[in-house]
Amino acid sequence: MSDNHGNTPAAWTAVAVALVGFVVGGIALMLSPVSMPLFWVGIVLVPAALVVFVVMDKMGLGDSH
Repeated sequence: MSDNHGNTPAAWTAVAVALVGFVVGGIALMLSPVSMPLFWVGIVLVPAALVVFVVMDKMGLGDSH
């Protein structure tokens, strides 16, 4: 088990990007009328968080074993 329990710059950045994606998507659904382009921007940001995490981990900012 990791000593830092995911407290790395890569993990925090990925969580922040995913959170922004959820917020953008949620705001888009609350608009009247619903903004589908903005909703899809939020949807794209969530898996982008995984890409950000992998890239930052490869750069040495994650918990490399």
